[in-house]
Amino acid sequence: MEAKYLKINPADNVAVAITTLPAGEKLTVDGKEITLNEDVSAGHKFALKDFAEGENVIKYGYPIGHARKAQKQGDWMNENNIKTNLSGLLEYTYNPVNVDLNTTTLNLNTGAPNLTFRGYKRKNGDVGVRNEIWIIPTVGCVNGIINQLAEGLRRETGGKGVDAIMAYPHNYGCSQLGDDHENTKKILRDMVLHPNAGAVLVVGLGCENNQPDVFREFLGDYDQERVKFMVTQKVGDEYEEGMELLRELYAKAIQDQREDIPLSELRVGLKCGGSDGFSGITANPLLGMFSDFLVAQGGTSVLTEVPEMFGAETILMNRCRTKELFEDTVKLINDFKEYFLSHGEPVGENPSPGNKAGGISTLEDKALGCTQKCGTSYVEGVLPYGERLKVKGLNLLSAPGNDLVAATALASCGCHMVLFTTGRGTPTGNAIVPVLKVTANKRTYQHMEDNMDVDLSGIMDGTATIQESGKMLLDEIGQVCNGKMTKAEAYGFSDIAVDHVCRFV
Repeated sequence: MEAKYLKINPADNVAVAITTLPAGEKLTVDGKEITLNEDVSAGHKFALKDFAEGENVIKYGYPIGHARKAQKQGDWMNENNIKTNLSGLLEYTYNPVNVDLNTTTLNLNTGAPNLTFRGYKRKNGDVGVRNEIWIIPTVGCVNGIINQLAEGLRRETGGKGVDAIMAYPHNYGCSQLGDDHENTKKILRDMVLHPNAGAVLVVGLGCENNQPDVFREFLGDYDQERVKFMVTQKVGDEYEEGMELLRELYAKAIQDQREDIPLSELRVGLKCGGSDGFSGITANPLLGMFSDFLVAQGGTSVLTEVPEMFGAETILMNRCRTKELFEDTVKLINDFKEYFLSHGEPVGENPSPGNKAGGISTLEDKALGCTQKCGTSYVEGVLPYGERLKVKGLNLLSAPGNDLVAATALASCGCHMVLFTTGRGTPTGNAIVPVLKVTANKRTYQHMEDNMDVDLSGIMDGTATIQESGKMLLDEIGQVCNGKMTKAEAYGFSDIAVDHVCRFV
């Protein structure tokens, strides 16, 4: 008999409808018969007990808010009758937990002594999963010419011998001051140095705040044979000058060949967007299992979207390897909270209308599902926005929940690809790295199949086991690392966005 509901944790006092359930439906939960008082859509919650006003609603074993008013057993529990418990800043205490990764959970380790993928080894020892030619402007004023140059090189070469020839227009680089300007410089620097680029042409105007000569120094050490600069105000015909530089870069990049790279070198960003009530109990936990598996192999995963940690942050804090990392994580959380509070904004109003329609009622509800993506590993590093990875293992990265900003931040810190779970679907891609779109919602996969890469809905409908779904995900990740284009790449969906002083939430 097909399951109609799921009680996620034994401590929960709400359950999630797996299929849409009508009013009057009788269900047996923990040996007790419950009659639904109203229709409950798939992914939404219903009460397993009577609630007094102010009583905590428990899901995933943690409070996701409290009842706004008294509720009856069998009521539909949603954003209209659950209120967040989040308000201001909290004082945190470090209560470290022991982590013991069970890498056989998905039976992904076949016993092969050296798990590898096919990547590109760079001169500095870094590794990429793509070998592309990038044209990056220091300022938005030269967006037009960089697009012409990319198209010119594609037309001249047919794109043969490289994975892509890309121009990355943006609106930044001038009329910016302070941290706003620094964020732009950091993200552009990280792009220039990213190992997915086999060669980069940096194009400046000459009079912008982000001065090309200063930016060149900001890069630090870089391969001068693979990174070239052009300042349009200092050349006669910028198109011809740019094409000459690109031909030189192209000749270098086409010499690169894929080779076997240990899985320990793989760096994966963890992202979700358009989440629904199933995301936190299907696709996100499966990504968490993969993250644990990758970390156990010596690899790296990165979790960001800091405002979507509110309500689940203590779980991450207590998995910090050291007290110093705990303190860094507290700062990560409180910096965002203080920003919101200083601008008169609440800290708990993150769920979007789409999240709520899909069954997510509060930010805690969302956070406890979102953080499932990073599994159970120790936190080994905490990164400020715009900084590059320094340690392997699970890292936390400062960036907002905005999809484009967060995905750009993950790519910029050095991730080779982004695993992006979505319950309701999204076509978004990222300019810097492949974005692999994963859903466990069958309707979403069927409705947006052109944009979805992996269908994990078998977990919910019982047609696939956790192990089978995990192997399918691992196989797809491996193929993308080895050169298979994601749906977003194939369509040319590529966006970058920079977090500025006026932060996204």
